[in-house]
Amino acid sequence: MVKMSESPKKQRKTAFRELGIKQHVENLEEQTRQLYLSDEIPWVIGYSGGKDSTATLQLIWSALSKLSPKDHIKPVHVISTDTLVENPVVALWVEKSLSKMRAASGEQSMPIKPHRLTPEVKDRFWVNLIGRGYPAPRPKFRWCTERLKISPSNKFISETVQQNGEAILVLGTRKSESAARASNMKQYESKSTRDLLSSNKELDRVWVYTPIAEWQNDDVWQYLTQFENPWGFPNEDLFGMYQGATEDGECPLVVDTSTPSCGDSRFGCHVCTMVNEDKSLSAMIQNDVEKEWMLPLLEFRSNWININDADPEKKKQKIDEERKHRDFRRMNGSLTVFNGRLVHGPYKAYYRENMLRAVLEAQMAVREIGPDSVKDLEVISLEELEEIRRIWVVEKHEIEDRLPVVYEEATGQKYPARRNMSDLGLSQEDLTLLKEICQEVDDSEIHYEVVRALLHIEHQNRTMVKRNKGFFKNLEKVLESGVFSNEADAQDYAVSKQSKKDDIIASASDEFSQSDYIQLKEIS
Repeated sequence: MVKMSESPKKQRKTAFRELGIKQHVENLEEQTRQLYLSDEIPWVIGYSGGKDSTATLQLIWSALSKLSPKDHIKPVHVISTDTLVENPVVALWVEKSLSKMRAASGEQSMPIKPHRLTPEVKDRFWVNLIGRGYPAPRPKFRWCTERLKISPSNKFISETVQQNGEAILVLGTRKSESAARASNMKQYESKSTRDLLSSNKELDRVWVYTPIAEWQNDDVWQYLTQFENPWGFPNEDLFGMYQGATEDGECPLVVDTSTPSCGDSRFGCHVCTMVNEDKSLSAMIQNDVEKEWMLPLLEFRSNWININDADPEKKKQKIDEERKHRDFRRMNGSLTVFNGRLVHGPYKAYYRENMLRAVLEAQMAVREIGPDSVKDLEVISLEELEEIRRIWVVEKHEIEDRLPVVYEEATGQKYPARRNMSDLGLSQEDLTLLKEICQEVDDSEIHYEVVRALLHIEHQNRTMVKRNKGFFKNLEKVLESGVFSNEADAQDYAVSKQSKKDDIIASASDEFSQSDYIQLKEIS
């Protein structure tokens, strides 16, 4: 009888198979040095503190350290964008890492210049969620990524291009991350007119260098564990952070396809609503009793803004529940219909106040139960609070100026910036009386909101010698927003209006007549 041979064990993919890791890394460093010396275009390295960006920066640093200081012909900027709602453990890690880099770069006479970037105040998460009342981000309204992550880094890169004519952006992206990522990288490589560099679809005169593009997940870990971190921040600690963010706490180095990896751990914003669950934050809390201080942040997300769920029916229930707390008018006061229902706009004032109270209470809880390193942690900063306050009073005409009151109720501390924001001359008693009078006319809040806004707009323009050209337009806008005292009437009107528009369009010939245009304009 012939004995069947066992099938050979499937070998894992690795970029190091042909040359071995040492020679592969040496070749990559030499390639990096040649590219660096080939022109005077400054480099910008994207650094998030994660494994891929750490490996990329470490590779660049090690390559350039083998050059003489006189050959450091141009700066290498390291940019790290802090959304200010990052996982706190990761945010602290990155902050300390950047500090170490600055010190090590000076000591080693390296051309590396670290920068911590943050979004402009108007673009920050809490300012838009609690201040403007934007609903929690979702696939069809993902307002956070551009404001929090893309804009700060693109602004820095664009300014570098303006000063130098061009820039080379160094990224830790890898083709093995996903099929879509591999396809995009290959597409832009093919369009490039320079060896080793890809074109950039978003930024003009910016080239992209991706030195670890061909590496696998475990190639990254193998490199980080076998090569010393040149700015003195232990890669073993990074490995431990990923291990803590893995659900089962296991984070071995993969040697075959049957071995699980922690390489898929994803660190992101603790308020992210684009996923069902923040698995990395949950795992950190589950795996390490000393990280339970982050539980208030997890609970805030779950209780206030989590509109996602793997179960479609539960997801629908969450979205319908959230809808109750949003104005039936859009941000500009207009009405929009979709599938026979009004598209709801920003969160209502009471919900924004309660959400702010919950954020402040979470901040107080974190400081109380957390280690010394987070005793002054700002979940929401005073700068953001003041911008939220300005939006409520100046833009939304909520002249009660409730933010300082909410702050003091939630924290038990005096609000640190007690300047008068509205200066309308009406006391809280006056506003309460005004609300009571308005509710005698109309039981809804809308009549009061309209009168309050009209008084505030008039006050804002009172001291002007000449009326602001937008004065009457603003008055008209407020009056139009208060036409309907309830959602049912508003929806009936909006649906009827949309139906008339559809009828005109459906009955019109291929080319609209003058009367068709006039009818549409009248309806609009």
